[in-house]
Amino acid sequence: MTPPTSPTPPTHPKHPVHHEPEAPRDLVGIGIGPNNLSLAALAHPLAELDTAFYEQRPAFDWHPGLLIEGTTLQVPFIADLVTLADPASPWTFLNYLKARDRLFPFYFAERLHIHRAEYAAYCRWVSDSLPGLHFGHQVDAVRWNPERDVFEVDFTQLDSDGEAEALGRTYTRNIALGIGTAPYIPEPLRPLVEAPGVPVIHAADYLEHRERFLTAEHITVIGSGQSGAEVFLDLLRNRPAGREKIHWLARTEAFAPMEYSKLGLEHFTPDYTRYFHALPEPVRDRLVPAQWQLHKGIDADTIAAIHDELYRRTLDGGWPDTVLTPGVHVRTAGRIATTKVELHLEHAQQASRSRITTDAVVLATGYRERPLGQILAGLDPYMRRDASERPRIDDRHRLVLDPSVTGAVYVQNGERHTHGVGAPDLGLTAWRSASILNSLTGKDPYPLPSRTAFTTFGLAQQPQIPPARQQPRMLTPLAE
Repeated sequence: MTPPTSPTPPTHPKHPVHHEPEAPRDLVGIGIGPNNLSLAALAHPLAELDTAFYEQRPAFDWHPGLLIEGTTLQVPFIADLVTLADPASPWTFLNYLKARDRLFPFYFAERLHIHRAEYAAYCRWVSDSLPGLHFGHQVDAVRWNPERDVFEVDFTQLDSDGEAEALGRTYTRNIALGIGTAPYIPEPLRPLVEAPGVPVIHAADYLEHRERFLTAEHITVIGSGQSGAEVFLDLLRNRPAGREKIHWLARTEAFAPMEYSKLGLEHFTPDYTRYFHALPEPVRDRLVPAQWQLHKGIDADTIAAIHDELYRRTLDGGWPDTVLTPGVHVRTAGRIATTKVELHLEHAQQASRSRITTDAVVLATGYRERPLGQILAGLDPYMRRDASERPRIDDRHRLVLDPSVTGAVYVQNGERHTHGVGAPDLGLTAWRSASILNSLTGKDPYPLPSRTAFTTFGLAQQPQIPPARQQPRMLTPLAE
């Protein structure tokens, strides 16, 4: 029997069969990553909403360069696109498994943290099944039309080669920005990454270059987070013992584990998000970098696997040819001849300097939020900014705009400066999507809990104690 490829669709049609081009939609999403895909999935059963989502890529793609074999998500599978807002949704990860006839294998696998490649496949399944998603559509500009009280969204429809095919415009009362983040390249290494043929890449492109990099005589990995650890481990496992020739360098003071205690994880709850948002801007700006171990550390299992692999290579005597050095940053970098790269290093604690020559460099230097200025240039006169000229974002994830703008622009994974370390975390994706839809409709189609953490953050308010559920009726035992 051929397994089903998608869940049973809702009985009501979600979008009008013929949408009038001049009629404004209720919501237009810009970008289709996990965040806006979650929003689309939770908006799908709300028949009163007319939505459309646009993405310039030809299909859903999630960090393809980092889907290294065996790597897993750092959040449990329940942090899928919808479950934490609507466990009965047809777009849950468990329903994906059911559609693939894989529920029993998953049950016996006893996996809380699923493979990263499986999460990407699940998201593709949702994106292939949901209506109203327009891939191959590049949004070029957003403007506010005060005469019609709508946003104008201009886009370019792309062909299969990514070339412009047609221009279009749609109108909407609200917008959801989900344009995600971009790989961050440190300034000293930017010229090398941009130069053709130089073996310096960001980890986002690792799998594309992996086979070529494995043949390099010497490799350097820069970055102490999860991506750096996974790339280092993959290289280590595929290099001959005694001839590994890998440097792993990091700015942090240690190759440190991610904070993963149960109370520590409560920093990724709606309770903490609300607390963080209410703090003064200077306090928020001090907190985010100080909390790096909450989101930039390394999974403890990955650290253990690295140590196990290094230890295994000492069993016959000798040490692996690897150098792991934290507390180091690259001051400058350049090419030597045509094939090698020279890195000039500085150690912060020792105040010492050195240099190494390497044949290939993988930059696991993380991601930065994409600037909103280009795509929202048409809204710049209406936008309110903070002391650092960043967009102000309210507690409902909306850009703070001039009161004359009656529509809302919701921001997804671009609000760390206002909402804290949980902004990019997959565990808050469904909650944020539900919050946006509750705000947009004013009807609370997704009731959300009033309290989500045992920790009380701050003294300003006493913790809310939700009312106890009604106790079930006791059954009267039958007489013998």
